[in-house]
Parts: sequence; structure tokens; C-alpha cells
Amino acid sequence: MKLAVVGGGSTYTPELIDGFARLRDTLPIEELVLVDPAAERLELVGGLARRIFAKQGHPGKVTTTANLEAGVAGADAVLLQLRIGGQAARNQDETWPLECGCVGQETTGAGGLAKALRTVPVVLDIAERVRRAAPDAWIIDFTNPVGIVTRALLQAGHKAVGLCNVAIGFQRKFAALLDVAPGEVHLDHVGLNHLTWERGVRLGGPGGEDLLPKLLAEHGDAIAEDIRLPRVILDRLGVVPSYYLRYFYAHDEVVREQKIKPSRASEVAAMEKQLLEMYGDPKLDEKPELLSKRGGAFYSEAAVALASSLLRNTGDIQVVNTYNNGTLPFLPDDAVIEVPATVDGSGTTPLPVAPLDPLYAGLIANVTAYEDLALEAAIHGGRDRVFKALLSHPLIGQYEYAEALTDSLVAHNREHLAWA
Repeated sequence: MKLAVVGGGSTYTPELIDGFARLRDTLPIEELVLVDPAAERLELVGGLARRIFAKQGHPGKVTTTANLEAGVAGADAVLLQLRIGGQAARNQDETWPLECGCVGQETTGAGGLAKALRTVPVVLDIAERVRRAAPDAWIIDFTNPVGIVTRALLQAGHKAVGLCNVAIGFQRKFAALLDVAPGEVHLDHVGLNHLTWERGVRLGGPGGEDLLPKLLAEHGDAIAEDIRLPRVILDRLGVVPSYYLRYFYAHDEVVREQKIKPSRASEVAAMEKQLLEMYGDPKLDEKPELLSKRGGAFYSEAAVALASSLLRNTGDIQVVNTYNNGTLPFLPDDAVIEVPATVDGSGTTPLPVAPLDPLYAGLIANVTAYEDLALEAAIHGGRDRVFKALLSHPLIGQYEYAEALTDSLVAHNREHLAWA
């Protein structure tokens, strides 16, 4: 089995490598190729990857290359983990929207649209090249904004599934609180990427006993602190929103915080510099503790589980980003939703979802409409398309803001926008 990781020079990658090494019985990789044009970073990450495999006794071969076609040729699966423009572009996404009093974030709001505009054309080009070099390969997308990027891939006819670590993070936290194995916990997880709610926490499978009321009663304070929302919100709703819902439920509070704190991108950039120095130490043969602060917790376990289900035809249930196909009846079939699905060699089949309260369905429908317009802007370009996408976003929605944010977005991303 051959896997390729495009964006393999990321400081995230050792988290992925550690998972591949530990879970080699679940996903027996014979060859792992890290693909990245950043030669210096790739050399550091590749060296650590080989040492991790060696320490854990993994027999697979780890190679590195800047040549995409050579790296993905004959691959069974290709993982995409890209950040076009790096942390510098992310820092802009997190700062210039604040000038209009709008949240600055790299996956939602104006910053999220900027990232989509930079990313979708590059990902589609990569996917076409993968299709020629490895026509049978599955593409697993971890590149944000995952929902929009996955929809772009699917609409272009690629064998693609989107992946996020929010659901597996909740699964692991709830399992620890319940003192059970993570595999025993099934989430009633529903929504769009970075716009999801946990409506149930069931033991043993989709039909198991719902322990979410017990979790909220006994651990509500800890859960609320983790997602940075007031405990009363969880109690009134009876669900656990993902922490990305804080940008919607506490938007103005978040903006006030962001205006006085360093951006997350600046923090991560400093962390990445330190991590790369660590990766260059020939004695280091495991992922460093600092990596846990970088983000992407449990990404490796989620990636291994998904790749195993696709390549070994296991029919396991995974939380994925995939076509709606009637699962949420108020959305188009070609909307990309994030829900539990059965995953096998033929792809993904979402499990049935109980009817949604209008409180959630309304926001999902609104953000789906924004994603439609965002994808149009990313594929076809044009200032008017950018303006319409921003105007439609529930965190913006005023024409004065949309006009100003359009100007800022284009000005800060001109080098990445072929039409600008």
C-alpha cells in the first residue's frame, strides 16, 4: 500500500507519521511519500519521519520529493494538507476583517473566504495531476476550509472525502469522561465543516443509549470551558456545539478579544520555528510534546481510520465531509455536509439524521448558501462574486462591510488571485 502526503513538509506531519507507525496493523503502509516544494522543511520533516518509523519498528519506506507526479504515482491514497501563503497569509486572514468589526479567522467569515479563494484553484490543479498519475487513488482532504474544498473536488469528479478532527476530538474527550474506550462512543454529529453540533453521545453504536444528558449534568462546566461558551448555553440547547460556533454565538466578544491579543497565526509561526529546530535534531525519534499545542489533535487517528475504511473496504462508521444526497432534506443533494457515514471501498454513505431544530437547520442552510457563492468566486473569480459571498455570510451581511471587506480581501491576496 502506497500513501502520499501533499504538504508533507508541514509541521503537522510528525503527528500523522506517529499515527501511521502506531496503527500499522490498521493501515499497513509499505511506502509513504512526503511531497512538498519547500525543500529545507521537507528534509527536516522527512528525517524525523524515518526515525519515528525506525523507532517503532515500522517496516515501511519513507521518501520525500518536490515532484508531485513522481510522489503520487501509483498511490492508493493521497492526503492533502496545504496552507497556500503559509502562516503569513493566515495572519492576514485573522487581522484585516477586524477593521470592519468582523471576526478574523482562517476558516470562517471573510478570512475563511480568502483562504478558499487562495486554496481551491491550487487543490483542483493538484487533483487533476493526481488523477493522471494515480487514477485509482482516493483523495483525503484535510485542507481548510474542508467543506468548500471537498465540494470543489467532488464537483470536479474526483474520488474525494473531506476530513476534520473536531468529531474525533469530541469522541476522545467524551470517552475519557465516561471512562470507556473511544471506539465505544458514537456521536450524533451533524452540520457543516466547522459548523457542527453533538446532539447525542451513544455507547456501542448509532442505536445505543444516549449519555449526552448525563455528560452535561456531570461535566457541563468542563465541556463549556473547553468550547469557551457559557454553561447555560449548553443546558438550554441540550447539545454541545463545536468550538467554532463561538464565532457565531459570541461574535462580538471574540472580536473584542482578537483586537487586543496576538493573532493565532503569529503564535503558530513562532511555534513552527521552534518545531523545525527540534525536527533537525538527529536524536529526536518521536513527535515532541510541543506539537500537541500546534493543533490537529487526533488527526492521525482520524486519517488512519478513514484511509483504512476506504482502502480495506471495512464498512466502518466515520465522521466525514461528503455529499448530502438527501441526508438533510432542506439542502441540495450536492451540498457537502459533515456527518457520520459508512465508509467502504466504494466511498461514503451518510447515516440517517433525525430532523433538525430550525435553530440549527436555519444556520446550516445560510452557511451552505454562502459556501455555494464562495465556491463560485474561488473557481471563476471576480470582485462581484467575492462581494456576494461576503454579503451572504451570516457573520457579515451588511453591504458596507461586504464592500470594505472585498477591497481588503483582494488587496491582501492579489498575488494568489489570477483574476485580480
